[in-house]
Amino acid sequence: MTKVTAQEIARFRSQLAEDSAVMEALDLIEDCEGDLEDAAMTLAIRAGQEPERANSEWLDALARKWRAVICEQGFRDDLLNGSVKGIMEQLKTMPSFPQILATPVLMYVLKQGVSSFCEPLDEVLE
Repeated sequence: MTKVTAQEIARFRSQLAEDSAVMEALDLIEDCEGDLEDAAMTLAIRAGQEPERANSEWLDALARKWRAVICEQGFRDDLLNGSVKGIMEQLKTMPSFPQILATPVLMYVLKQGVSSFCEPLDEVLE
């Protein structure tokens, strides 16, 4: 189980206050007491997806699926500095990315550690 704190939720709120989808996702994450996997599953079901794995495995798999985008150098630098606005805007331009899940995915990546999350991709690219 990956949990985020009230402070981490507040940081997302302050950066993305104008985005109603992000606010909806953050409300649900709060309702789930910071449990990202539970919140992501609920959001996925609301979006019409049918996750077939355990909660923790499903969120991890979704994040890994988008690793190449999330770990692009410009976005990685932003994430390392705690800024999520740029990557959130980029994800919104991708029709194949489930928009409602961007918030829990990015929070998950931050909790894993951006460098650790991107390391497998770096190894492949070397």
